[in-house]
Amino acid sequence: MSDTPAPGTPSPAAQGTPPPPALPVTFRPSLVRIILITAGVAILVLLTVISFVLPQLSPGERSSFIFTGALCLAGLVLLGRPKIVADDTGLTVVNVASSRRLEWAQILQVNLRPGDPWVFLDLSDGTSLAAMGIQPGVSRERAITDARALRALVQTHGTAARG
Repeated sequence: MSDTPAPGTPSPAAQGTPPPPALPVTFRPSLVRIILITAGVAILVLLTVISFVLPQLSPGERSSFIFTGALCLAGLVLLGRPKIVADDTGLTVVNVASSRRLEWAQILQVNLRPGDPWVFLDLSDGTSLAAMGIQPGVSRERAITDARALRALVQTHGTAARG
């Protein structure tokens, strides 16, 4: 498949769609991830310091403070896990508790409507898949830019490009 449009077909830039980014590319809510990991480390450090500052705690109680901080850190790292990885053969959508591999032909449309917490992918089987790797909550402009780039990739590599 060629990157140049057919004669008489407007280029993606002329249609108002930015050109797709070079593959492979990863979309990830970086600011959210930084906030979550920083908060998790702060909680772990705070609970560890508290466990050693309180003199009346037994070694088991100190351990439980530290263990609780480690669990908080692990939970926040898990919440920072979402990403979307695009390569030549398709997308890998990694959400908090699941991961799914999609071929380009399976993705019909990329949606990020006002009020949506993240991007939704309309799939060829009639379902929709949440793709939490693009979230407008903290960085709205970045999410819109990433959603447009993902949309351009789907248009270039997906069923629209074949049909």
